[in-house]
Amino acid sequence: MLVEGNRKYTEKRAVSIDVSEDILKASVNGQTPYATIVTCSDSRVIPEVIFSAGIGELFVVRVAGNVIDSHQLGSIEYAAEHLGTELIVILGHDHCGAVDAALHHKNDGYIKLITDEILKAIGDERDETKACCLNVKHSCEVIENSLKIKNMKVVGAIYHLESGAVEFL
Repeated sequence: MLVEGNRKYTEKRAVSIDVSEDILKASVNGQTPYATIVTCSDSRVIPEVIFSAGIGELFVVRVAGNVIDSHQLGSIEYAAEHLGTELIVILGHDHCGAVDAALHHKNDGYIKLITDEILKAIGDERDETKACCLNVKHSCEVIENSLKIKNMKVVGAIYHLESGAVEFL
């Protein structure tokens, strides 16, 4: 469904989401997302649009740099155990400001918590595209090593801002 939704998005460049009264009323009674998407907070990365998904179809967790800590793990665990999502996608993207901040800037305050995690993920890599992929893979590993949820599948992906295409790693 994610691959097909992204294909629709990249072909049409416009997505129509049903926000009719019936859909809104139905959503009050609960949600049954088919996937959990952990993605960057970047305003250019909108999973529901990228995957042509409607209300209640995706459980989205957003944090700068799509890094994973206990809050994200708790959200993922909630989606899996209470909502039944079995697919977790870590969706990074090219031209990521958090990765750039880790690679090229001295950071302090709470931002340093994010950039330190990214630096841990990328090691000595200094190519931004490769660093984004390593960061995604690291987040996948953190989830796999931290959560033991039956039937859970964790996959990484990169969203390409220019084309709109999602590349599953």
